[in-house]
Amino acid sequence: MSKIICDFCGTTDSKDNPVIAGDNACICKACVTAANDIMSGSVPAQENIEKKDELPSKEALLRTPAQLKAILDEYVIGQDTAKKVLSVAVYNHYKRIFRHHEIDDDTELNKSNVLLIGPTGSGKTLLAQTISKYLDVPLAIADATSLTEAGYVGDDVENVVTRLVQAAGGDIEKAQRGIIFIDEVDKVARMSENRSITRDVSGEGVQQALLKIVEGATINVPAKGGRKHPGQEALQVDTTNILFVCGGAFDGLEDIIKKKEGANVLGFNHEAKSKKKDKDIVSKVEADDLVKYGLIPELIGRLHMIATLNEITEDDMVHILTEPKNALIKQYIKLFEMDDVTLKFEKAALKELARLAIERKTGARGLRSILEDIMLDIMFDLPNYKNKTITITKDVVLKTKEPKVA
Repeated sequence: MSKIICDFCGTTDSKDNPVIAGDNACICKACVTAANDIMSGSVPAQENIEKKDELPSKEALLRTPAQLKAILDEYVIGQDTAKKVLSVAVYNHYKRIFRHHEIDDDTELNKSNVLLIGPTGSGKTLLAQTISKYLDVPLAIADATSLTEAGYVGDDVENVVTRLVQAAGGDIEKAQRGIIFIDEVDKVARMSENRSITRDVSGEGVQQALLKIVEGATINVPAKGGRKHPGQEALQVDTTNILFVCGGAFDGLEDIIKKKEGANVLGFNHEAKSKKKDKDIVSKVEADDLVKYGLIPELIGRLHMIATLNEITEDDMVHILTEPKNALIKQYIKLFEMDDVTLKFEKAALKELARLAIERKTGARGLRSILEDIMLDIMFDLPNYKNKTITITKDVVLKTKEPKVA
């Protein structure tokens, strides 16, 4: 069951601070008390606003792993292990920022950056987007394939931090506790374990450049990013409290793990025998396997938590279409309702949509393009179907029949 969240400060319903749910909004006990203090004049409005700006963000960021996973469950289907890993990493990260002073000793707490390994469309980016949205922290998403070593054509690694500052509206303090998601990190793997004699400016060079910002350092970043403004003022950003989440498909990693385990990766019967095992074998990944794949040991050492995501099954696809808060079917139903049209999908139609997405190997993100293609003609004539019910059948998905209209 999803937790109720206060619309004013973003805190989650709890025993100490219950949230009252109304028809159009929710408010917590702390906000009611604050509002009462302002109205009665016991606390000046401006002073209260200043306190409110400090506390809610801290409270929101210190949600428990279970609360964070509950939020992810509303938007991401399956992938329980990855959701737990990310929830624990985020909880520990922000606990380290806000509660480090509670125990007075000289122990230093390092941040736990995360590496997500999973096929395309399995939900890696969505996990990072959902976490940042509900924690109200800035998020910057970068594609590792566009990055190059400083001085070469392409994006400098520092520009990733510039994007985070821009996502924070120029507020450096807010950016310094944000999240950076680097996708396609497997594409910057070097071709072999042996160090190249020539410059590998978009592979190992990028990994080397990432080391400093992922570990945590004060770096100078261009305010506008890029190299088009050579005279621009540099901003100083401390990356110590920025959480880095890296993601990649890591195609071929299964073969490396199989070789390590002594399995035969060649032969006529290999494909049939190992298909079932392939699903789970990536979950056995270790640091050595990633080194063999082409990531440098120094970078792996800075990505402390590794989570693997499973390939999405046909049943998962059907759940993705119908269950999350932003499910595609829910979105289409709402669009049709705006024109006073009722939209229905038969179960067989949903299964066929899921089958097509798996066949195209585009993952969950491929569902929208398939649906857009099917619904185009219906949407074009939508205003003519006012006060009617349109039912999408399997034949409509296969484009062999028109939808049922009643």
